[in-house]
Amino acid sequence: MIVGALCIRDGKILMAKRNIHPRKGLWTLPAGFMENAETLKVGALRETMEETMSEAKVIMPYTMFSLPHINQVHLFYLADLLDENFGPTSESMEVKLFSEDEILWDELAFPTVERTLKLYLEDVKTGNFIFRDEDINLW
Repeated sequence: MIVGALCIRDGKILMAKRNIHPRKGLWTLPAGFMENAETLKVGALRETMEETMSEAKVIMPYTMFSLPHINQVHLFYLADLLDENFGPTSESMEVKLFSEDEILWDELAFPTVERTLKLYLEDVKTGNFIFRDEDINLW
C-alpha cells in the first residue's frame, strides 16, 4: 500500500520533485510504501518527512485509489503543513509550495496524484472536503 499526504499551508500545496525512480524528475505529493508495523497515518507522515523534511498534521483521509493493474492501493490524507521548514532530501531534488495556477500538470508523476489534486481544487471552491474511494484501471 502507498500512503501519502496532501499538505496545505496558506492555501498552497506541498509537492516534491522526485529524485528516485520510477518517474524521476516529475512532481508528486509526498508518498511511498508503508513499512511493517506502521499505521496509515504514521506512514503518510513519515513519507512526508522523508521526502520534504517537513512535519504535517493529518486532518482526514482524503482519497483512496485501487489500482488492480499494478496490485496497489494509494491512500492520501489531507493534512496541514505545520511550518515552512521544508526542503529536498535524497528522495527529492526540489520541494515547493504550489498555488493552483503554479501546478505543473504536464510534469506530474502519477495519475493518483493528478486526481487527488483535481479533487482538492474542486473541494476548495465548494468548501466541502469529502473522502473519495475510486478505482483506476489502466488495462
